Amino acid sequence: MRVVIQRVRYARLSVGGELISQISQGLMVLVGIAEEDGREEISYLCKKLAALRIFDDEEGVMNRSVVDIDGEVMLVSQFTLMASTKKGNRPSYIHAARPEISRPLYDEFCSALEEVLGKEVARGRFGADMQIELVNDGPVTITIDTARDQ
Repeated sequence: MRVVIQRVRYARLSVGGELISQISQGLMVLVGIAEEDGREEISYLCKKLAALRIFDDEEGVMNRSVVDIDGEVMLVSQFTLMASTKKGNRPSYIHAARPEISRPLYDEFCSALEEVLGKEVARGRFGADMQIELVNDGPVTITIDTARDQ
């Protein structure tokens, strides 16, 4: 799995002009799922997302997690994170999991993260053309690729 984590002041997700989900201060997380991904990657990322210390403490040092600040999380499936741009100029998505694999894993990831955080996780609409409005706080953007980081 590949995730792009953004520390945000807020994020709003719409589909066709309809507001689907929103969060206040917290993490906006885009997730790309590969064919070989499974529960091990989900478990690793849930722990990492809950504990990642990227929020400022009283002294302005990034020393607090989303749990520490009682922040919110939005998790959005984005197959384009699995793009390969090695050959040519048109990205290849051969490493992205097919929807019949990625959709259940995305749902499982959301549920597992809710358990770890003890609160609801805002979600995108799988496979939809989504528009996301956010304010990246900092900006702080972190990427994790479980194929390299574990």
